[in-house]
Amino acid sequence: MDSLLLALDKYYEEMVSIRRYLHANPELSFEEVNTPKYIANFHRELGLEVREGVGGRGVVAVLRGGKPGKTVALRADFDALPIQEENDIPYKSKVDGVMHACGHDGHTATLLILAKALYEMRESICGNVVFIHQFAEEVLPGGAKPMIEDGCLDGVDVIFGTHLWAPTPLGEIHVKNGAIMAAPDMFEVTIQGKGGHGAEPHNAVDAIVLGAQYVSQVQTIVSRRISPLKHAVVTVGQFEAGKAYNIIAEKATMKGTVRTFDEDVRSQIEKELESLVKSICDGANATYEFTYTRGYPPVVNHPEETALLADVAMDVPEVKEVKECVPLMVGEDFAYYLQKVPGTFFITGAKHPDWETAYPHHHPKFNFDERAMLIAAKTMGLATLKYLETFCNKCEI
Repeated sequence: MDSLLLALDKYYEEMVSIRRYLHANPELSFEEVNTPKYIANFHRELGLEVREGVGGRGVVAVLRGGKPGKTVALRADFDALPIQEENDIPYKSKVDGVMHACGHDGHTATLLILAKALYEMRESICGNVVFIHQFAEEVLPGGAKPMIEDGCLDGVDVIFGTHLWAPTPLGEIHVKNGAIMAAPDMFEVTIQGKGGHGAEPHNAVDAIVLGAQYVSQVQTIVSRRISPLKHAVVTVGQFEAGKAYNIIAEKATMKGTVRTFDEDVRSQIEKELESLVKSICDGANATYEFTYTRGYPPVVNHPEETALLADVAMDVPEVKEVKECVPLMVGEDFAYYLQKVPGTFFITGAKHPDWETAYPHHHPKFNFDERAMLIAAKTMGLATLKYLETFCNKCEI
């Protein structure tokens, strides 16, 4: 395992170079063309088996060890976001309105260099390593599900993945057995009232007033309808209505998100959201349309793999602390992989110690400490070798 750590140290500058190239050349979800080609060429030049177009735009590379054994999958996503970058850096995005504002460029660079380091020691590896490079994590229906349907997990025994996390200090690894990320759902409500003159509200049905009631009362769903022992978030993020200051709006449209970990809570909130708008509209002679779109399932880690990951993370020289984290209300389609095979998804701290402000993910000034990539590669690499060696030893006995 020491040889892996030394190899990763040796290739760290190349890892940074790859990340910066990808950062400067981002591609949106479901529009990735050059990025998967770049990834496939990198693996092919190493000598790995490569399959392109997996599930649409995904890339899967396979490293076969010198000895028979189990198969570990490692996953990284590579899509960017529709955000105009505001960072003043040499590798700033060259694509107008598109930016790697969530660390996926770092995820990809991490996995590519980890593949290179593992390939150098392939003869001593007991089993196989599958490198899953996923497109379109940011946009529903996501890339994980079609890649799984196209066989990216065939023959895989376990999977590991990480997210570089800018708010978490560099040197910290956060793990969580069970649910670590929420199910991110979307809803849209349209209230149809009756327009009219602003001076004659009695002759109209004001959609803005009804919409305002809805937004206000939505806040009581979690606080008064859901058990305080359950985690849930309901947020209305968009409210569109009206054409002029003196016209009573006939229509109001609201969009929002629901974040949950429990399937019963998820279903209850969906029902409550529609029940609420129905009661408001029924009482005001208005009509409504309601749609609820279920996003990814919650990310639920498996206990044995989470414990293994936490254990090996302490062997990474740059790791200062391994913590059990509280669940995050963000979503991730890594959830689909964990529904198929055992594994764990963990957080790698990526906040630079000298930065007073760590801009959040999906922010125009988002960035992370690139040394976090090395920590992520070492942690996933050691977890891979530890898992494979454990079963290899059992076979020899």
